[in-house]
Amino acid sequence: MPGSLGPTDPPFREDNQYAPNSPYSASKAAADHLVRAYHHTYGLRVTTSNCSNNYGPYHFPEKLIPLTIVNILHGKPLPVYGDGRNIRDWLHVSDHCRAIELILEKGQDGEVYNIGGRSEAENLQLVHSLCEIAEQSLATHPEIAAKYPHCPRSRVAALVRMVADRPGHDRRYAIDCAKIQRELGFAPSVNLRAGLADTFTWFADNSDWWRRSA
Repeated sequence: MPGSLGPTDPPFREDNQYAPNSPYSASKAAADHLVRAYHHTYGLRVTTSNCSNNYGPYHFPEKLIPLTIVNILHGKPLPVYGDGRNIRDWLHVSDHCRAIELILEKGQDGEVYNIGGRSEAENLQLVHSLCEIAEQSLATHPEIAAKYPHCPRSRVAALVRMVADRPGHDRRYAIDCAKIQRELGFAPSVNLRAGLADTFTWFADNSDWWRRSA
């Protein structure tokens, strides 16, 4: 919501001014301002947390990581917006839940806490990592290969297709989570590569869920 970062800009801090670049981001910024106003005007007990991009089990299938996984399993094209160089900081959902619990238990009223994964990656890099994970998974788990006969066993990255960029697509997000680590003792614990591998396995094992959600 503070806007888009340049390649060498420092990550967003809690005191950065909001500068949303899409109506979607503006609506989230407005909600944060409303919460802050109720705290300062009426003394409502609140905390605010801003997180980086989540991933993991139960991630809605239209989003980048689950969409890529599901399309790999079906042998379908893997769409990547623009030049694929947009950067996001990825946070496993289990780390996010742990941070929220810490904020609820120990956070100070009226304070804002950033929750980051310290795992920046370009979208195209992320998709290629999932392609590699798929190849490794199918080679070591024959039951997955049998369940998804249309999933390629090699050269999965050949499925990548660059598509027109979406409007208002911010170039880079990164979160400075030093405050929550310093004050509440939080640090992300899930390595991105391991988290992606676990997420691939979860989606491969839980097709009944994402087929209903798609």
